[in-house]
Amino acid sequence: MPGISRRELIALVSTGALALRANPLGLPIGSQTYPHRQRIRNGDFAGVCQDLAALGVGIVELCSPGYSEFSSLTDGKQTRKIIEDHGLKCPSSHFTMGDLRNKQQERIGWAQDIGMTQMGTASLGGQMQNGVTTMDAVKRAADEYNKIGEVAAKAGIQQFLHDENFEMSRVDGRLTYEVLLELLDPKLVKMQFQMSAMKAVGDPVMYFTKYPGRFLSMHLQGVAGESIVAVGKDGLDWAKIFTAARTGGLKNYFVELSWDLTVESVAYLKTLVV
Repeated sequence: MPGISRRELIALVSTGALALRANPLGLPIGSQTYPHRQRIRNGDFAGVCQDLAALGVGIVELCSPGYSEFSSLTDGKQTRKIIEDHGLKCPSSHFTMGDLRNKQQERIGWAQDIGMTQMGTASLGGQMQNGVTTMDAVKRAADEYNKIGEVAAKAGIQQFLHDENFEMSRVDGRLTYEVLLELLDPKLVKMQFQMSAMKAVGDPVMYFTKYPGRFLSMHLQGVAGESIVAVGKDGLDWAKIFTAARTGGLKNYFVELSWDLTVESVAYLKTLVV
């Protein structure tokens, strides 16, 4: 940093400006708000935003008012004001499949009021039994979500899919998640990789490199054996993961952990240069 004085350097360090330059891929550090949902249920959404911003978080991902803990955020414009009053932005949210099936236009309006460009769901929730589903069920789920993605696209919103129970099931001897990557329209539906799901769905680096441009975002958790830990306390090669995620199409990422683990994770991400 040529020409900078010692006094200016100290000021930069104290305000966190230098740390922000070290964020992986130069993207703002994000946090999914679901782990902090009880505070939001109790009316402390502004406090959550204030505390996340103080850590150095730049963007948040919400859950829709279809989640009971987030029902107080029904007014999108007021929600946006609270977010932006704390120096944050909110590009993304999770929605229940009930939201997307029955209230899609209403939820699109809510997302637009907040300034979102991404809408997703945790799981398509298709039928399965004992971790096994049928190809017909997978195709029905994919067809429905492609149609949801088409409506979202017309509103300027990118639909995405997370990976939870249904996506971790098996179909005809294959992982349902892999089959969905083949059946979902790559333009209408992007993917959000859940790091804690890697134990079930496989190596994120493999997915990011095998399916370039298909992955919109990540949920970050540290994975150490069977334990979920802070990012950077796990032995994972995060520089390699983020480098591959660039190929995958990553636009943002969100720490999704308890408060204490979020604090540790954000501190680590501020030091990670990719």
